[in-house]
Amino acid sequence: MSKAKLLIALLWVSALILAGWTLSQLPFGEILTNLENLPARDYIILFGANLAIILVFNLRWLILGNAIQAPVNFFQLLLIRQAGQTVSFITPGPQFGGEPLQIFWLWRNAKLPLHKALLSLGLDRFYELWVNFTVLVLGVLLLLTSSANTTANWGSILIALVIVLILLSTLGTLVFKQPGWLAQRFNNITHRWQAHRYLCNIKTQWNLLSEDLRRCLYHQKKRLLYAALLSVLGWAGLIAELHLILWLTDTPLPLTGFLLLFVALRLALLLPLPGGIGTMEAAVFWTFQYLNLPMESALAMIALMRLRDVVVLVFGLGCLGFTKKRVDTKEEELIADTGTNKK
Repeated sequence: MSKAKLLIALLWVSALILAGWTLSQLPFGEILTNLENLPARDYIILFGANLAIILVFNLRWLILGNAIQAPVNFFQLLLIRQAGQTVSFITPGPQFGGEPLQIFWLWRNAKLPLHKALLSLGLDRFYELWVNFTVLVLGVLLLLTSSANTTANWGSILIALVIVLILLSTLGTLVFKQPGWLAQRFNNITHRWQAHRYLCNIKTQWNLLSEDLRRCLYHQKKRLLYAALLSVLGWAGLIAELHLILWLTDTPLPLTGFLLLFVALRLALLLPLPGGIGTMEAAVFWTFQYLNLPMESALAMIALMRLRDVVVLVFGLGCLGFTKKRVDTKEEELIADTGTNKK
């Protein structure tokens, strides 16, 4: 077994152990009672809010694709996005995992050139990560200036987040401002492999990507700004969704308590465990214990969040199956066309 496979196996075992311990502490009867007591209207509101957030982020990706002249149908892009997100959710580290498949689907199903597929996804992920860490930095800064005297070392957490944000900003600056310099460094690193039949056109693809990015930067500033605004709107939606879940579980929190819960949940999702299994639950329990809130409310909140995740996961699995079916159909058509041409 390779080291990568061994690491993934260890992460899955750790996640399952943590999830098993967490689940063993949960009174399922009480959780089911809390879910049954909520009227259907509340579920419709919650799932509707989550769907709105998904559509906002998908619209951002659509705008970025149009900015580099790589248009994809909104519905098709939504299928690709959710299918990739599903793969990311069930792999160690819910932030990444499905990107190679998304690039493949953009190339095969949406008929995008490889360099445009890479650039489209790269821009979307850059916006996602940069705004994610910016929001976290602001949240930790607010906690440092508040009265939240917890056991967490917010100073060290802030330093780590700022370092990541600086690295992302530096990479973004290099890609946007110095694509030629970055391309040269990339070519110097990969020159020994460029004779390989599958890698011989890396330089060409990178040059095309750099040229598209340069044109986008100079001529599509308005669309790039719209994408940034949609990122902020999406994160505002995530904050509003957490407020909604607290309201549905009848758990009012002061501003400091809400910040503490929000930051703890977002940090939990950065840990390399599939779907944040165990880490999200631990973040909720820790926050509620610090705020001296009833554990019944914590259980109700966890139940709603995980029910939302299950619904999104089922939807994503449907998108994954549909997208894979389209790939298989196209491959069968290609094989049939090849056979016809030979005859």
